Amino acid sequence: MNALVEQALKLWGLDGAEYTLVAARENQVFRVEAPSGPVALRLHRQGYRSDAEIASELHWMAAAAAGGLSLPGPIPARSGDMLQTIDGTQIDVLTWLDGIILKAVLEHAAPPKRAALYHQLGAQMARLHNICDAWTPPEGFHRCAWNREGLLGDTPHWDRFWENPALTPDDQDLFQTLRTRAHADLAQIEETLDYGLIHADLVSTNVMVDGPHMHLIDFDDGGYGFRLFELTTALSKMLDAPDYPDLRAALINGYTARRPIDLSALDLMILLRSATYVGWNITRMAEENGATRNAGFIATTRRLALAYLDT
Repeated sequence: MNALVEQALKLWGLDGAEYTLVAARENQVFRVEAPSGPVALRLHRQGYRSDAEIASELHWMAAAAAGGLSLPGPIPARSGDMLQTIDGTQIDVLTWLDGIILKAVLEHAAPPKRAALYHQLGAQMARLHNICDAWTPPEGFHRCAWNREGLLGDTPHWDRFWENPALTPDDQDLFQTLRTRAHADLAQIEETLDYGLIHADLVSTNVMVDGPHMHLIDFDDGGYGFRLFELTTALSKMLDAPDYPDLRAALINGYTARRPIDLSALDLMILLRSATYVGWNITRMAEENGATRNAGFIATTRRLALAYLDT
């Protein structure tokens, strides 16, 4: 029994409903057996997002769903508000989506099917960006920015990757050089890059496959950013896959079939996406597999940085 969930259920008129914890990553997510069908109840990690940011996320998700994308939609509480707070914990309820996580589907799919799924994912990204560009956010809308400062500034959105405590002195020098070079290079081209609202975390664990349908979930880190950064987020986790060139081509083709994009900074964005994970893991080193995960993030970023600086 979870006392916080029990209190939250009453706010949505779901007193006594059965519930099960289904995810405990950045947020805790519970499947709740509501009379009309299952719903998802989220307990947000304290201190990560302001009320304004979460309310903005929910408005954004509702607009994307209204635009035809398949994603969880917010369900108002009995008061009519989409967001509630109990003892400092922010809580919301979303529609439930069935399906299998894309990562699991990819693990058992043949190469042609894997490429087809990435083509479909690219198309979904383009649809999301088209919907976002046609939507006018409400007054007070506030989300984070994956811009040059958010990636490379003094206080980047996911921490100072060049200060990861596991970096060797050589890595520290390399990552500082990378930061300086990338900051200068991005400053020269950022005005020409497509920029707007992005999900910013469409890795294979945040996409669900349900037959021919593809659902986008977990908009927790969504905000304003380079549209190219959206594509490289999906690609960054597949860099070592044997069929990576095919997945990359399929994702890009799926996207450009619905929306044009300048690919000239693709390698830079893949490198910056990789570097963000080195920063993200700084406060997660003590987690299970945190050190192993950290070593992998550093090794990948080191390899990409050396190749980039070589050019």
